[in-house]
Amino acid sequence: MSSRDRILARVRAAVDGAPEAPAPARSYLHSHTPDDPAAVLDLLHHNLADYRARVHRTDGAGVAPLIAGLLAARGATSVLVPTGVPDTWLMDTGRVRVVEDTEESTAAELDAVDSVITGCALAVAETGTIILDAGPAQGRRRITLVPDHHICVVRVPGQVVASVPQAMDRLDPRRPLTWISGPSATSDIELDRVEGVHGPRTLDVVLLGP
Repeated sequence: MSSRDRILARVRAAVDGAPEAPAPARSYLHSHTPDDPAAVLDLLHHNLADYRARVHRTDGAGVAPLIAGLLAARGATSVLVPTGVPDTWLMDTGRVRVVEDTEESTAAELDAVDSVITGCALAVAETGTIILDAGPAQGRRRITLVPDHHICVVRVPGQVVASVPQAMDRLDPRRPLTWISGPSATSDIELDRVEGVHGPRTLDVVLLGP
């Protein structure tokens, strides 16, 4: 018997005959925000910016030139694009080299990419959080952790919720969920803030309306 099997056997013996765990209480408030899409969007914008994300609003006609402008301002010569990102988002990228994510991509190769463009699963207004679940236009988790610049497009209003409980109702817990609140940042015991240690140093969030 392996160490793993012995540990699991002890756990099973310890809980054998134990009563069923009570159902979790669901009487808490599911949202602190008025049921007003405009107010929810404004709150999302405010909290994203409070976390030092750079927030931009546009519509379908403006998304391509906006993304091109963000890449140009960054001086990006290459951009990583996962499967599912609409071609219309990239129409104005010009000479920026588009890099596809592959299983063979190494960390060093991803680190050499200037920027990455993704969609998202949801955005939570009350916490200023973007959630990725590796769905269409999002790619794998590593492509949003290694490059230093992340452009994330949030479709408004369909991908915006007011609160975390509302988000949990719409997410599949079996998927690899990544929760992003602003660019990567950490601080030491003296509260000196350092950005870019655990992920992208710069996060541009595009709120894409109809």
